[in-house]
This record gives sequence, structure tokens and C-alpha cells, in this order.
Amino acid sequence: MNTKTAEGRRALGPLSAASFMRLGATYLGLIVLDAAALYLMYAFAADGIWELAITIGLITLGVNIINLRADLYALRWIAPALSLMTLLVVFPIVYTVYVSFTNYGDGNLLTKTQVLKLLAEQTYLPEGGKVYGWNLYQNDAGDYALWLTDEVASDSYYFATLDSFEPVSAVAAGGELPEQFQGYRQLSRGESLKAASAAQALSFGGAQARIGIAGRREAGEFAPRYEYVEAQDAVLDHKSGELFPANYANGQFESAAGATLFTGFVSAIGTKNYESFIERDDIRGPLARIFAWTIGFALLSVISTFSLGLFFALLLQSKRIPFKRAFRTLLIIPWPIPGLISVAIWRGMLNSNLGVVSNIIRAFGLEPPPFFIDPTWAKISILLVNLWLGYPYFMLVCSGALAAIPRDMYEAAEVDGANWRQKFRSLTLPMLLVAVGPLLIASFTYNFNNFIIIEAFNEGGPPMVEAGTVPAGHTDILISYAYRLAFGGGRGADYGLASAITIIIFLLVAGVTLTQYRLTKGWEEISENV
Repeated sequence: MNTKTAEGRRALGPLSAASFMRLGATYLGLIVLDAAALYLMYAFAADGIWELAITIGLITLGVNIINLRADLYALRWIAPALSLMTLLVVFPIVYTVYVSFTNYGDGNLLTKTQVLKLLAEQTYLPEGGKVYGWNLYQNDAGDYALWLTDEVASDSYYFATLDSFEPVSAVAAGGELPEQFQGYRQLSRGESLKAASAAQALSFGGAQARIGIAGRREAGEFAPRYEYVEAQDAVLDHKSGELFPANYANGQFESAAGATLFTGFVSAIGTKNYESFIERDDIRGPLARIFAWTIGFALLSVISTFSLGLFFALLLQSKRIPFKRAFRTLLIIPWPIPGLISVAIWRGMLNSNLGVVSNIIRAFGLEPPPFFIDPTWAKISILLVNLWLGYPYFMLVCSGALAAIPRDMYEAAEVDGANWRQKFRSLTLPMLLVAVGPLLIASFTYNFNNFIIIEAFNEGGPPMVEAGTVPAGHTDILISYAYRLAFGGGRGADYGLASAITIIIFLLVAGVTLTQYRLTKGWEEISENV
């Protein structure tokens, strides 16, 4: 018995040591993680990016709870995946919803805190401020300094580094400047021109003076131009004396006369982006037509690709067709070719001047259609290209589904005197839809957001004239329209409006997905009655 006890103690010793080491490694890892998270949270919060700071805080809190609670031990293995999913998937979705209720876009890209920091860096030369001629110096560490000559009293010299400003009396009036001074070397004219852009961004003189380069020959005692008056929630322009209160309705610092500063800030504007769909004619008109075309494009693409794929699948099932393997190989060629390459080839083939299709039409004495100029022909062209890209997929799917249908059902139908039309309508199609039905819904959802073919073929063109300054084309679908609002067009990016459209697209796709279950259930009931 004593022997067993001693053996048990010896076995327990290494196990306890291992547990202690594992526990120490866990605490050390959490300390490092928490420290990094706190730093990131502070950095984001200092810039006013509270949503990302809160997200990182919640993720870090969740990781700590999972690793410190014994009953959540199993979740430790998937905690990294959950954290990444929250940061890279959940947060972008939530942030997109948030952006749709803001004015985020060109002119309003920064938070209010970031704008105030940017304004605090702006300087101006106040009335009566001294103006100097300057020469640029540099030390071995790469730091710049200015040798300043008083423009009024030409015999007065000053030497300004980034941290100090002092008069110099070691040079006679009109004398040559020293090549070396206090560890700094005078730059040649060519070197000064190259370094001028970097030196212009610096402020020399430290706390004694705030001297900056104003031009190729002048430097001056600059003062901060803007000051934030917290009590009035406004920015004071010292140069003009105007006060610019914060206007949260448009995210601008705006004076009583309606003037605004050079940049605005991100602010919440409620449902204004969603109301734009109804109130703004330049958005409402194009959006209605784009929505109708999106539905039509997705629906016609699914019908055409499924119909042609099913036709070839049925054709290749016939025993009368010779060289089936060769035909099947040729028919599947469009599928392995990258879509962008296929679209580029079709663009060239449909070119009105040099395209193969256009030249063939001319060979018959006809004028080729304006595939890229006329809205109707542009839509037909895109449907044709999408048919070429999509039918091989449904041909393969339908071939497999047709092979799974029991042959004895057709034999029984033939005994009852059914012709090929009746067999197809009453047997083949219902049985086929059970297997292919969910794929049809998935194809509709894919084509609903098929951005690549729209952008690669003609970038949504031809443009809608009635859209005005809003970038919109006759072949744009909702996703490409949202992309153009966010990143294209001469009016600048409007991420808030694009996010609102994205949310609407998400709701539409969610509706289609829910409809999928009802349709699939209905097709299953039909197949059970066959």
C-alpha cells in the first residue's frame, strides 16, 4: 500500500508541474493579448474610432472569459477562429449598417477628433509676423536646420533647429555663411531644392518660435490658424476671425455665412441615405430601373443557362448522337476558362469595328447592332455572354440528375401510351427540379450579385443621361451601382449611400434565400406524387 502511495505521488508530481506550466503560459499569453488590445483600443479611441475600439475590447473580453472559466474549456480551441470571424466578418457587417446611417464619403472621411487634430496642425503668417530669408542645413542624423536672415535688418542672423531658436553674431553683414555650424552642414542649392518639400512640412524654433518655410526664398513666424472652442463646439479661424460651429446635419464646421472648412467629419444623419431613394430624382429614377434590370438579369440568366444546359444534357443522353465524349468535351470548354478572359474575348468579338461577330453580320450586307451603345443590345449582349459562361455548369448537373432518375418509370409511362412531351413534363422535369431546384435558387442569388461580368464587359454602360451626376448605367445591377456610388463617378465617393444600397441588397437576397426553402419543399411534394 505504501508503495502504491509513493508511486501515486511520483505520478502526481510531474502532472502538477505540467498543469502549473500550462496555467502560467495561459496567464502570460492573456497578459500579452490584453496589453496589445489595450494599446489598440487607446489608439483607436484617441482618433475617435470608437466602434473598432469597442469591438476589440469585446473580443478580448470574450477570449479572457473562455480561457479563465473551466466550464468553457472546449471553446478554447475555437477561440482564435471565433475572434477572427468576429473581427473580419461580424464587425464589417455591423459597421456597414452603421455607415449606412452616416454621411461617410468624400469630404467626410475623418472622425471629428481626427479633423480637429488636422486643423491644429494648420498655421498662417499673422499680420506683423517676421519674414526671413533662409538657407537649409542638415546634420549627420538627417535633421534639418535653418539659417535665417532678417528681411528688414539684413545684418541680423538666426539659427533655428527643430528644438531651438537663437541669434547668430558670428557672421558679418553680407558675409558668406559658414559651411559648418553647430554640427550642421550647409546644403548646396541642388540639395536644398531636393530637400525643400520635406523641410516645408517641419516647424523650426521649438517653443521659442514657430518658424516654417513659406516659399523658395521666405520663411516666417507662423502661428496656429485654427483653435477649437469646446464651450461653443466650434472652430475659431484666427486668420479671418470667423467662428465655425459644428453642423452635425452635414458633418461640417460651418460659419454663419455658410462657409465651411476644407474638410468635414463623419456624423450620424439618421435615415437620410434611405430617404434618398424616395426623395432624390437622380437616385430614385435610376435605382428603380436598375432594380428591375437586376431582377430580370438574374431571372433570365438562370432560365437561359438552365434551359440550354438541360437541352444539351438530354441531347447527349440520346443513343443516336455519335461521338458523345467529343461533344461533351467541346461543350464544357467555356467552364474551365477564367470568366474575365471569356468576357474579354466576347468584348473583342462584339466590337463594332473589328469584332468577328460584327464582320460576319456585315458579310451578309447588314449593319451590326450597337452592342455597347444601345441599352437594349447591351443587355442582350451581357445575357449572351452569361449564357456562354453558365450553361456548362447546368449541363453537368442535369446530366447527373437525369442519370439518377429510374428508367422503369419511363418504361411504365410508355406502356401507358405517354409521348416524349408528357414524359418530360410529368416525369423528367419534376424529378429534376428536386435535385437541381436549390441550385437554381443559388444561381439566381449569384447572378443577382454578379458584379464581375457587368464590370468587365462594359462597366455598366451605356450611361444613363437622366442620372445626372450620379454614376449609373443601363446595364448596372444593384451591386455594381453601389460600387460606382462608393468608388466611381465625378461626384466623389458616397460610402453611406452605397452602404444603404448594400443593406437593401442583403435584405433582397435574404428574401430569395427564404423563398428557396418554400420552393424546395414544394418540389419535394411534387416529386413524392410522381
